Amino acid sequence: MGAGGAIAQHVIAFLDKKENIALTLFARNVKRIGKFSATVKIIEGDVLNKEDLNNAIKGQDTVYANLSGAVDKMAKEVVSVMNANGVKRLIFVTSLGIYKEVAGKFGEWNERMIGSDLVPYRKAADIIEASSLDYTIVRPSWLTNNDETDYETTQKGEPFTGTEVARKAVASYIVSLIENPEKDSKASVGINKPDVYGDKPAFY
Repeated sequence: MGAGGAIAQHVIAFLDKKENIALTLFARNVKRIGKFSATVKIIEGDVLNKEDLNNAIKGQDTVYANLSGAVDKMAKEVVSVMNANGVKRLIFVTSLGIYKEVAGKFGEWNERMIGSDLVPYRKAADIIEASSLDYTIVRPSWLTNNDETDYETTQKGEPFTGTEVARKAVASYIVSLIENPEKDSKASVGINKPDVYGDKPAFY
């Protein structure tokens, strides 16, 4: 879900090469998705439209959601429709800082920059964590377009220190979850580039 987004585009590119993966791409505007193999199923729709959402989720093994906007309302609908269809595995991208887990001066800077924007992401995480789904909440650091796949992860409750991560690296992690459904199940995972720490991202 959110198949037109930048991280999702990397995930799709990785998975489209794998013969054992059947992709269904769901987006509000399918023109943003690009061109992939003929076996890919594409659905245009709105996550907040229950019929559209049901068409996208029914019969799936894994739901990967990379959404923006009213993500708390979207998370509530996704959980409801997944439960109705007996689909258990959810990968849902939020943001660093939703638990005030970002350490030191970087945490203070992050809160100043995006503190108010984190409220719906935190509500979405709370909804997902309260569900019976096999979820992984993904909390990326500040995103770059670098052509690299290095990442390290932290679990909920651990301090988050890495100031940036490439979208391609986040996608690589998400692909690892799709290919290994037991990995980081019922976990909220921070993801950042190793050994890149400081008071704020270098590009700011």
